[in-house]
Amino acid sequence: MRQKKFFGIILIFAAFCITSCGQNVKSGNLQAPPKNIIIMISDGSGYNQIEAAGLYQYGQAGTLPYEQFPVVIAISTYMQGGSYAPDKAWDSFDYVKTGYTDSAAAATAMSTGVKTSYGIIGLDARKRPQKHLVERCQESGKTTGIVTSVQISHSTPAGFVAHNESRNNYAEIANEIFYKSSLDVIMGAGHPLYNDDNQIITEPNDWDFKYVGSKETWADLSSGKLTSASGEDWVFIQECSEFLALTQGPAPKKVIGIAQVKGTLQQACSGDVHADAYAVPLNQNVPTLAEMTKAALNVLGSNPNGFFLMVEGGAVDWAGHNNQSGRMIEEQVDFNKAVEAVIYWVGANSNWEETLIIVTADHETGYLTGPDSEQKDFGPVWNPLVNNGKNNMPQMQWNSKDHTNALAPFFAQGRGADLFKKVAVNVDSRRGNYIDNTDIAKVIFMMLD
Repeated sequence: MRQKKFFGIILIFAAFCITSCGQNVKSGNLQAPPKNIIIMISDGSGYNQIEAAGLYQYGQAGTLPYEQFPVVIAISTYMQGGSYAPDKAWDSFDYVKTGYTDSAAAATAMSTGVKTSYGIIGLDARKRPQKHLVERCQESGKTTGIVTSVQISHSTPAGFVAHNESRNNYAEIANEIFYKSSLDVIMGAGHPLYNDDNQIITEPNDWDFKYVGSKETWADLSSGKLTSASGEDWVFIQECSEFLALTQGPAPKKVIGIAQVKGTLQQACSGDVHADAYAVPLNQNVPTLAEMTKAALNVLGSNPNGFFLMVEGGAVDWAGHNNQSGRMIEEQVDFNKAVEAVIYWVGANSNWEETLIIVTADHETGYLTGPDSEQKDFGPVWNPLVNNGKNNMPQMQWNSKDHTNALAPFFAQGRGADLFKKVAVNVDSRRGNYIDNTDIAKVIFMMLD
């Protein structure tokens, strides 16, 4: 089945390129390569996570800005050796509880166009290095950046930049990102001197430094002596005011921003973790994902050749693993606001003729449904979320504390977005046409070639 799909995509690519791509790239019409490429990933977010946040924000489903994009399809997320069978997915309530990917394999697939195995970063299943979208965009003269709401060396950001046999080798991954990659912007969490409540750690241990490489790496970074692969020194920021200042005006060429919080910008803070959304005060003096994204765009946006930016809302996944309904909504809303910031930036500084935005997820986490969903004697039942109005928690039900193999939503707008519809050759009876996660890189590589 996968072999047939592969050959089908190849034939579609070949036919489309023969009739359109070559002429279009030369003539500069809508199928020419995008100048700016922005991929936004809500880690662990499925259809119901998005709907829950939309119900909370607006009191109505289908009202989020990216839900209005012209390309609205689905995406399969399984890793090397896996599959997704639409008929089985809707014949059994428990089907999607098995065969799921992890964030490392999923990010690698989206970034390189190659499936890999659990926990692997930037390598195929046989441990051979693969070229990332970041690297390919750098070859085109684009500046590149990574922004995340979790640690900068965690699976999704790592899966777009690094090459490592294990996602758990955080120190190795961080050092590769800092010293060996050609990134221009790195922003996220993982500060070794602060806890999850934005409070100073008086006696940090070696473990606290692993997400930023080591004590030695941190000393280089915090003293302004860390040099990038291009030979330029990184400019380091950490205070919330520094992120805010960087959202406009003159910007340095190379920026590393580590917010003053250890695990996530907000989700890991103390308090009642199962409280309703925003019932527990958010961390103060920590930038939002939207503010980080604005700062990254200000740094990258001046390049006449354009840029590549990956933005991850990483803690939707963490909330899903812990079945934290309120915090999941907080994290998804934070991600939604980052998307809104990007859409605004396109209108103010670019246009849809030269910029491509993709909004998607690497997988679903927590198997979120409406209440009383389960496998009945007569078959599976998936009930909808119950809308309780704007700023009120919708009623929902978690059915797992792990990832699922369910299709995830995929939204795209801008130059080349329609190509994803052309490669969406698989059909799900409920979600409609869908691509595979490897198609993200494959389509972009095709546009850049």
